[in-house]
Amino acid sequence: MDLQLKGRVALVTGAASEVGQAIALALAAEGAAVALNYRSSAEAAEATARQITAQGGRAKAYRADVSDFAAVTAMVDSVVRDFGGLNILVNNAGLAKRQRFADSRPDDWRPQIDTCLYGAIHCCHAAIPHLEKGKDGRIVGVIGDSSRVGESGLSIVAAARAGVVALMKSLARELGRSGTTANVVSLGLVETPHDRDWLEQNREKLTRLYPVRRLGKPDDVAPMVALLASPYGGWITGQVLSISGGYSMV
Repeated sequence: MDLQLKGRVALVTGAASEVGQAIALALAAEGAAVALNYRSSAEAAEATARQITAQGGRAKAYRADVSDFAAVTAMVDSVVRDFGGLNILVNNAGLAKRQRFADSRPDDWRPQIDTCLYGAIHCCHAAIPHLEKGKDGRIVGVIGDSSRVGESGLSIVAAARAGVVALMKSLARELGRSGTTANVVSLGLVETPHDRDWLEQNREKLTRLYPVRRLGKPDDVAPMVALLASPYGGWITGQVLSISGGYSMV
């Protein structure tokens, strides 16, 4: 299926690896030019950009900490200058620290909130003027299902990502008249190198929570994001779409 993304420009935050990388590759495969944001994984981001260009696409890596408003604004300005505009924003960058809430301290809370919630706010604020120019902008937020159903050990990141849901729903109402949509994809547990030891120790117990009897993979997520970013997603806005193998059904 051709998602008609040729000529579109997408910015994907946290795009150096894992889910963000899969989303960037999917958008590029559908014809979009892709700006790959990273904070510290320069080598991985540059490798992904080279992979896209080697396949005939357009891509460039951009370093910026999404928790820094000035850095995000400068990044978006650079993307628009380099690619001639911006049509799609995927807020994927995140930070999570698994620990019991009573054992956590403000120094544990702030980085997660700054990255997950303020990062999305910063990126949306910088990108929206450009998204609205085209009359068909797209914003997709990526969160975990812990933000919808709760999860022991992830209270802070769950709270921050729940804020992203409220942000996207509010922006969907504000931006609808300009043709810009704002949606959220809410993920079950996706297998990545992050938390690998914990995952392996708990794999059997975790897998039983999923009706499809397996955990997710980055490639399970990317197609839905690409659809929402495409013209076919033009009548979908303000929604939270669960990609979770049936983990949550609400």
